[in-house]
Amino acid sequence: MEKVSVGIDVGGTTIKVGLVDSEGNIFARRSTETRPEERTSEQILFDISRLVLELLSIADVPMDAVGGIGMGVPGTVNSEKGIVTYSGNLRFKNVDVMRVLREFFRGMPILVNNDANCAALGEARFGSGKGFDNVILVTLGTGVGTGFIVDGKILEGKFGEGAEGGHICIKMGGEKCTCGQRGCWETYASATALVRQTLNSYKRYPNGIMGQIIAADDNITARTAFLARKNGDRRAAKVVSNYVGYIAVGIVNLVNVFRPDVVMIGGGVSHEGEYFIKMIDRAVRRHAFGGKQNHPPKVVPASLGNDAGIIGAAALVMPR
Repeated sequence: MEKVSVGIDVGGTTIKVGLVDSEGNIFARRSTETRPEERTSEQILFDISRLVLELLSIADVPMDAVGGIGMGVPGTVNSEKGIVTYSGNLRFKNVDVMRVLREFFRGMPILVNNDANCAALGEARFGSGKGFDNVILVTLGTGVGTGFIVDGKILEGKFGEGAEGGHICIKMGGEKCTCGQRGCWETYASATALVRQTLNSYKRYPNGIMGQIIAADDNITARTAFLARKNGDRRAAKVVSNYVGYIAVGIVNLVNVFRPDVVMIGGGVSHEGEYFIKMIDRAVRRHAFGGKQNHPPKVVPASLGNDAGIIGAAALVMPR
């Protein structure tokens, strides 16, 4: 039987476990609530272990057919030791993940890494970055997540504390970030930031198409400005244009340092369509150092969606 890999994607709300084949296909999966506010780290990890055992049983996969277990966790992860140094979403602090998992899966290869790194690895191996050795994944969600694959390997930095691209500063003394600093990229380029930018425009110009959409929905989301733009609202078009500019500024900074083969855009905002990705691509090509002479990378949508975390976590224990 072909060896399969177990991928575990741990989020603050949901834990997802999947069995992944060598082609990056998830052929069996289970999920459960995380409930970090109710449970200790040990209880969460024991639940994850039981979930893996349950999935192997349901899928009729014997233990000796498992090539290894990979886990992606939000926060700072010392991947060499398998310790989650800090995860605010999970309320983990210096948690030895490896020790708990080895109680259930003794002798099996087990690797732990940051969840954004895992998603980037999944896209690099089996998604939009397949065939390239140097890729960057930028995820536009509540914050801005980044993952860097350099020469086919995850770039982590010392003690796994690097690769936090969302916290490069793009405006000195700018908007206050949740990290405590000011002017971080994610305070301008996240979906959360887009909602704030849309609200600010609406307050100044409440009577346009965007105002009508907001009144009808009784809500402002990351889609509001895009929808109003498609319906001809000039103010909404300006919001979208500025937002794309913020995204492009951060990507250009990363491109000028790493010069990847491709930059992949993930997260809910990436679903706004081809024109949105093309706007970012044009801006990056125009402003990256050296312009077209220096072979700027293409900006493309990520393709694995919500499965990137599971597939990437499984890829941690797959041979290259």
